[in-house]
Amino acid sequence: MNDGLVLIPTYNERENAELIIRKVFSLPKAFDILIIDDGSPDGTADIVRGLQPEFEGRLFIEERKGKLGLGTAYIHGFRWALSHGYEYVFEMDADFSHNPDDLVRLYDACAYQGYDLAIGSRYIQGVNVVNWPMDRVLMSWFASAYVRFITGMPIMDATAGFKCYTARVLRTIPLDRIHFVGYAFQIEMKWLAYKFGFRIKEVPIIFTDRTRGTSKMSKGIVQEAFLGVIRMKVSSWFRPFNRKEESLAPISTSSVASATPAPESR
Repeated sequence: MNDGLVLIPTYNERENAELIIRKVFSLPKAFDILIIDDGSPDGTADIVRGLQPEFEGRLFIEERKGKLGLGTAYIHGFRWALSHGYEYVFEMDADFSHNPDDLVRLYDACAYQGYDLAIGSRYIQGVNVVNWPMDRVLMSWFASAYVRFITGMPIMDATAGFKCYTARVLRTIPLDRIHFVGYAFQIEMKWLAYKFGFRIKEVPIIFTDRTRGTSKMSKGIVQEAFLGVIRMKVSSWFRPFNRKEESLAPISTSSVASATPAPESR
């Protein structure tokens, strides 16, 4: 088993699934992959299962029943990673908007430079986004500025979804108390890591919009983020942030598992 696990949530990613898996496994640093598939009707899970014999012991899949939300997919993956002893746990999209080559740079920031959370940042060195329309670039940039203004958190790319966590961060953050599923999930996880006093580094990346498949972005996800940041800040006034590792809830160790539906959807 390798010390790093890449979590890739999927829903209808048959065009990208095999390509992203093979690319990650081609890197000079060895990573394992866990696909968390939310019942993709296009057969994404079938493609992943078909590749498992070729990458035995390195490629895993957890299948959930229906679209249960990006945040719940990652939390499911975090628990799976911790229960299997991984030290470095990555979030990455399936659509190549995150360049898999940058996994090595995020790993180095945590494994060799001593950071607890490494963020693949689009905005730490200007604006590094390719193929997004200007209105979406502006929405994303101003969303991060809004988060900094409300929370005081000194992170330029607060909504980034390309990250590496050390296991100690995921054991400390109370995963059962994460509220949000989209943009706000990404913000909340950074906020909690910051409030618990972990060392955070933003690693500059170039973000490229997907060329295959369809985006899962929705107005509801953006609304959740706008209101969720205020709620998150206010609730932080009434809770302690003592660094204490959480005990893990049991999780299936098989390659296929189901989850209880949540009211939010991706």
